[in-house]
Amino acid sequence: MPEFPEIPHHIAIIMDGNGRWAGERGLPRREGHRAGAESVREVTDACIHLGVKYLTLYAFSSENWNRPAAEVKALMALLDRFLTDKAKDLRKQNIRLKAIGQIDRLPGKTRKLLNSLIQETAGHSNLTLVLALSYGAREEITCAARSLAADAATGKLDPAAIDDKLFASRLQTAGIPDPDLLIRTSGEMRVSNFLLWQISYAEMVIVKKFWPDFRQHDLNQAVTEYQRRHRRFGAL
Repeated sequence: MPEFPEIPHHIAIIMDGNGRWAGERGLPRREGHRAGAESVREVTDACIHLGVKYLTLYAFSSENWNRPAAEVKALMALLDRFLTDKAKDLRKQNIRLKAIGQIDRLPGKTRKLLNSLIQETAGHSNLTLVLALSYGAREEITCAARSLAADAATGKLDPAAIDDKLFASRLQTAGIPDPDLLIRTSGEMRVSNFLLWQISYAEMVIVKKFWPDFRQHDLNQAVTEYQRRHRRFGAL
């Protein structure tokens, strides 16, 4: 029976519970998002310490645009600040930054900061930090299918040649290994339109804590739980 590698190569996290964390403390929702930024720093540091090579964070879903305009504006301002403050750490820790999602929907200032850091850190190799921004897995899969259909319609592609590897190459995560471990905070038991193709065989760990309370030891506990399991990939 195949055993897990000692450390997951790729960890993906649904960072849930910022708003409820703030609500329990009588604070505006934006304060929950602000507090969650510290958890991002802790988890990034923990991944580097453990030797994890890829970390994908569900930072802003395509559905989040439907939230109140004031909250969306505050989230974009926090993202700008995060990218500005994180730049030093990315350089110092040799972290490569990537992003998936409908990046063209982000404000111009945010896109400029994001693209600048992506280009600057392209050669870094210690950890690849992937931010899912304005991201939705159904939209991603639909775009991949549309791309393949367009090539087939023009004769560039034989439909019979389409397999899972070719399909995956048209996803925004092309070149990034599928997650081994998916963590969701706040105790919710759903994947919320996140990496639906890529997490097909990921091990899931649900943590009851809200994201702003998630720390390095919580990530370590999730990895320990991962190490207790066996990956069968559908086999006996």
